[in-house]
Amino acid sequence: MNFVALIAKTGNGYAAYLPDLPGCVAAADTFEETRDLIQEAANYHVEIMAEHGETIPEPVYIAAEVEVQVPAPTAS
Repeated sequence: MNFVALIAKTGNGYAAYLPDLPGCVAAADTFEETRDLIQEAANYHVEIMAEHGETIPEPVYIAAEVEVQVPAPTAS
C-alpha cells in the first residue's frame, strides 16, 4: 500500500506528514533523513492501528507536480 508523504522545508530542517494517516508525522535536519523517518513512522503507525483493531484507511491522496508560469514583475 502506498501513501503520499508531504515534506516541507522549515526554518531549521524539514517536516513531513501523511494526509491519509492523521497524526503520522516526522521532522529532521535533512530531506533524506525526514523521508526515512516518515517511512518508519508510517510503518509503525499502521502496525499500531492494526494491533488496536483499527481499520487501515485506503490511500485517497495522489500527488502530482504541476509547472506554474510565474509572470514577470511589472514596472511601476
